[in-house]
Amino acid sequence: MRPLRTAVMVAGCLAALAACDETGRGAAGGDPAAMPAASDGAGLYAEYCAACHGAGGRGDGPLARAMSKPPKDLTLLALRHGDTFPTARVLNMVDGYARSDLDGPGMPEFGELLAGDLVPYDSGDGIATPTPRRMVAIVEYLRTIQQTR
Repeated sequence: MRPLRTAVMVAGCLAALAACDETGRGAAGGDPAAMPAASDGAGLYAEYCAACHGAGGRGDGPLARAMSKPPKDLTLLALRHGDTFPTARVLNMVDGYARSDLDGPGMPEFGELLAGDLVPYDSGDGIATPTPRRMVAIVEYLRTIQQTR
């Protein structure tokens, strides 16, 4: 009985490894346990962010001109942080954790809108924290639109 249990556990581990891509983040393709890809975040970005930040993330969306404080150019996040994408900071801005209403109207909080199933996500501190899948997808998409020197 024990060799059978060990064989089943080994087979399960091998299957999990086979489902990973070369980055170690799960492969997309409908697997609810897989990490969201940047392509998953592109549609969410278009739905929640592009009206202010623009289709290309440069802060030039159709609503930007009407705002008293212009939206940030999201393509410069890494450049503004020493060529390192500030994952935790971006995640906190998206969910509203790093902001308050004391400064007046500004970027809306999307934490509740983007809530849902959770995935383990390392935002840069080495700890995989349960994070809403849709938030991870947007952050991963933003990582792909960064300008480089």
